[in-house]
This record gives sequence, structure tokens and C-alpha cells, in this order.
Amino acid sequence: MPRDPYEVLGLSKSATADEIQKSYRKLARKHHPDRNPGDKKAEAEFKEVQAAYELLTDQPKKENFDRYGHAGPSQGGFPGGGGFPGGGGYPGDVNIDPAMAEQLFGNLFGGAGGGSPFGAEFPGARGPRKGQRRRSAPEPVEAEVVLPFQVAALGGTTSIEIDGKRIEVKVPAGIEEGKKLRVPASATGSSDVLLKVKIAPHPYFRREANDLLLDVPISVSEAVLGTKVEVPTIGGDRLDVKVPPGTSSGAKLRLRGKGVNGGDQYLVFKVVVPSGSVDERSRQLIEEFATLNTQQPRANLPWSTPS
Repeated sequence: MPRDPYEVLGLSKSATADEIQKSYRKLARKHHPDRNPGDKKAEAEFKEVQAAYELLTDQPKKENFDRYGHAGPSQGGFPGGGGFPGGGGYPGDVNIDPAMAEQLFGNLFGGAGGGSPFGAEFPGARGPRKGQRRRSAPEPVEAEVVLPFQVAALGGTTSIEIDGKRIEVKVPAGIEEGKKLRVPASATGSSDVLLKVKIAPHPYFRREANDLLLDVPISVSEAVLGTKVEVPTIGGDRLDVKVPPGTSSGAKLRLRGKGVNGGDQYLVFKVVVPSGSVDERSRQLIEEFATLNTQQPRANLPWSTPS
């Protein structure tokens, strides 16, 4: 009679699915024939571990075994009926899920280049037999990636390193901070990787959803009389923009379609007054200007009139 699968994996019947998987990975690596060439005992133990894992990860069979044991009415031993699967020599009769094999042995046997390592090295290995339930994919690994502002806005690629391997990741235009990029297992050689996006600040652009904001300093005379300024865009071109006379500090001018993914770019004007003391003639001119152009800029503010 085949051994108790819990005993094979060194577990109790209360073992969780995570504990079963961890024990299987450890023992499968230990007894794998490629690590133990010509060792028939290791080969037999590898098959036994594989069979125990197949039974304990097939929920109906596990429940049946937990209730009746090997002598149950429909258990019939481990998968395949009447005990362990196979009977011939390794590797032609070992039933191994390629996805699990890639996860377990990819780094050990060169699987990091993509694809299951059970190919040219082990031509007899195969996936689940017809009617068997395929193992679920391993949980993706989460990591963080910092994208340049321009790459996040316009799209492109960024380079990351996973287990010493450089991988180019495609970035869609307009991706926002906090979103996730998925790198498939075929690229990493192990499991999927979910990259949480952080966006590096830009030297002068700010982003609000798909709109971009650019602070544009102008002088007092330019604000009063109007002017023309040259401004950059995220796409790299430069535009000559007319600033209308009477532009206040904080006023915005929209450049339609120059933002992210069809959004707009806004010029936010900042009126810059002369720093320090001005000469006497300039002061006289400003005083004369104030006399000729009476203003009450705080007249309509809610806090301007005492209650």
C-alpha cells in the first residue's frame, strides 16, 4: 500500500494549502533526478513526493482520502489508481505540471530564459493528463517601479532588473501613479510580477489627471501691457504664446490638446514684482499709475468688510 501522502510531505492532516505547496517545493528540489543522477532511490522519492502533492492539491481526492484513507470506496490509492503513477524509469513517466515545474526549477535548470525547463532536457515530461485539474498559477510577486515623468505621460519603455536579469517593460501613455504594470512569467522566468507605479517629479511640469500645468513668470509691465512668451510642451516642441494685457497673477491660459492623452496644458502666470528698493523715478511713475488706475482688488472678498 502506498505511504500516507501527509507522511511523504512531512505534514499533519491539518496542513494548509500553503504549507503543502512549500513542503512539496522543498522536497521536489531535494530529490529531483537532475540533482541526483543515477540515484534510483532519489528518483523513487521524487515520484512519491509528486504523487502525494497531486493527491493533496486535488480537493475531491483529498477529501476522500481524509475520510476513508487508501482503502476508501473510490480512493484507489494515489492519482492514477492503485498507488503511485507510472512504473517505468524517469523521466518519461513522471507527470509534471509545466507551470509548476517552471516555478520550482526555472532558476535551477535554466528556465529563466522563458518556457518550461522540461523540454529538451526532459522530453518525456508532460502536463496534466486528460481530465486532471491543472494547477493554479503561482501568486504574482509585487514590486515598485519609479517611472520618469515623460515616460508616464507619453508612454514608452522602462528597464527593470529581476533576479539579475534586465527586462524592458512597456508603459502605456498616460499611466497614473498607483496603477500596476504586469510583467508576465514568460519574461521573468518565474512568476508574474506586478509593478506598482510611482512617477518621478518633473523639473517644471505638474500633472492633474490628463492636464499639465506650467508656471510662467511675467513682469508687472508684461502683465499690464501684454506680451508674447515662448513655452515648452511635454512633447518637446516650443510654442510662442500671446499673453493678453491685464493678466493677473494666477490666471491660466489653455493650450488645447498639449497635455497627456488628449488632455490640455495650462500656463499659470505668476506676476513678479521688482525685488528690493526701486529708484525714485520708478516710484513716482508707479504712484502716478496708481492714481490714474484706481483699483480695489480686495473689495469683493468675503473677509474684506468687517462683520
